[in-house]
Amino acid sequence: MGGETMTPPNFTSEDEPSVDQDFPLPSLFSQNPTLVRDDLGMKVDHGKKEVDRLLCEEFGQLAPQFSSYSLEFEADDKRRHNVYKEVLHSYCQLQVRSMSLNEVKSKVLSYVPGAWIENVGGMKSSDYDVPKTTALLLIGPKGCGKSSLVNKISRVFEDDKFAPARAQVSFNLSVGDGTCYLQEYTIPRGSASFCLYDSRSLCNDTSDNINMIKCWMTKGVRHEELVVRKSHQSSLRRRMKCKTRERSWKSCETRTVNFVIFVVDGITVLKSMEGDGPDETQYMEMITRAFMCPYLSFKDDKPAVVITHGDLLSLADRARVRVHLGELLGIPPAKQIFDIPESDDPATALTIVDMLRYSLEHADRNLPRKNWVYKVFLSACTYLLAMLGIAIVAAYVKHLKMRHAHKSEFHIDWRAIRHMWLED
Repeated sequence: MGGETMTPPNFTSEDEPSVDQDFPLPSLFSQNPTLVRDDLGMKVDHGKKEVDRLLCEEFGQLAPQFSSYSLEFEADDKRRHNVYKEVLHSYCQLQVRSMSLNEVKSKVLSYVPGAWIENVGGMKSSDYDVPKTTALLLIGPKGCGKSSLVNKISRVFEDDKFAPARAQVSFNLSVGDGTCYLQEYTIPRGSASFCLYDSRSLCNDTSDNINMIKCWMTKGVRHEELVVRKSHQSSLRRRMKCKTRERSWKSCETRTVNFVIFVVDGITVLKSMEGDGPDETQYMEMITRAFMCPYLSFKDDKPAVVITHGDLLSLADRARVRVHLGELLGIPPAKQIFDIPESDDPATALTIVDMLRYSLEHADRNLPRKNWVYKVFLSACTYLLAMLGIAIVAAYVKHLKMRHAHKSEFHIDWRAIRHMWLED
């Protein structure tokens, strides 16, 4: 269950090719188009058969038990069955859609803040307060893979698999404090369109998590700002402050968080589903309470969710985790929960692109409106200052002209006063 390697729907674990072998991009374009369509159709058909098999394993054994329950329970199970089926089919669709990865990626690369604003309710793009750079905040527990996700996203959009990692990844979670500073990463490197913020991990103290989230969402985030919790012991506080050699973060620009990406560890979620130990229960409570924090929501839109470490789970378990989180957090698992494993293949890259496009679209859709009262007041003050400046300059010029006129009118008649020195 939890330790199996994910097997694609159309292959057995004994003969498992990589995704690159499954969909070799150069060779497909050189083949006859009819053969390409037939090959993809066969893979989709095999995938559907595997989906049906997994559905039977997940729900078929429980079918006899449902007859004795109420119609409401049966309806709820059918709904869950359809959701589970939709999630399984999404993996098959990723394999087919990965052929158009470059086309989808170009739409994200050409993004500028405010590009996906919807002109509804009589509002236009000029009526919104559009930021210079859209900021996406990564939030999640320690070890969920936030920093690894930053590195993976960066590699996808820079097309350089050998580029050094940008974010520091913790190898041993029992050593070190994890990410202590807010870190900004522009995507792609050097761009000003949008950026990711790697943040301090969530802890088991709900009040600390809420206070930390509230600070980020109301006051904004700044690159290299040290994050210290109130619950930290004095020794830990001193150790963290020793890392801060200088207060360079104070000179960094404060960015408003435009959308949130919530990252969770798929393995830990699966353990909590199969066990009821205190650690598993505490982990799920921490995720649920932090996710339901009202500061993370933008109007009715809740954060996007990313599941990591799915490459260590079977396909059936990955689907179960997504469905379980969807029910727990109240979001559609096939549309708002993105399974991003630790693998470099077109399907994973496409999932990353889909996740970013979803986040950027919702960030633009929830941009705040411009404060027209403040704008009018600011315009009036600017106008008054300009008029005052013009009046001061005009008065000064007039004074200079008057002085020049007085000097030109002053004349001494030397002939009339020459007797004053001739008499001497």
